Amino acid sequence: MFISHVLDLTMKKMKAQSANMLTLSNLSLGGFSILMTLKGEYNLGLLLIFIAALADRFDGMVARKLNIESELGKQLDSMCDIISFGVAPALLLYSGILSQFGSPGAFFTVFYIGCGALRLARFNIMENNGYFQGLPITAAGCLLTLSYLAIPYLPDQLFMVMMMCMSLLMISPFKLKKI
Repeated sequence: MFISHVLDLTMKKMKAQSANMLTLSNLSLGGFSILMTLKGEYNLGLLLIFIAALADRFDGMVARKLNIESELGKQLDSMCDIISFGVAPALLLYSGILSQFGSPGAFFTVFYIGCGALRLARFNIMENNGYFQGLPITAAGCLLTLSYLAIPYLPDQLFMVMMMCMSLLMISPFKLKKI
């Protein structure tokens, strides 16, 4: 009887935290991406960002499916997203190409991270009405990460333009239907 009760409580706690565990996986993958980028392992850093995007996609689905959505989960998701889709892609592009532009490259890198943080904070205080305002940071981060693969094929200056465009799209007032 006691063991059954303990197992039941453990299963309920695991269910309640399953979405948060996926969210923290997103954070861990983003953190490891940053570390790999710092070590010069750019392709691995890139791969880890895309795996983080999968974890980010599933954490919300799990929370809704298990009816365990919470304010804590929403805030935690944003904290993790700024690492995985703000800092990690920005650092990947900075290390891969933008560092050659000196101060302007550094400025646009930090500007992107700041716009991502602003976008996430704005999202957290807005009503959830079936629309995103501005480009979600996950999409912006994945597009920047994907653009890393085009470094050998595109003019170097285009990457600064891309970084600036993604930054401005995240904080723009346009509305995008959630899928």
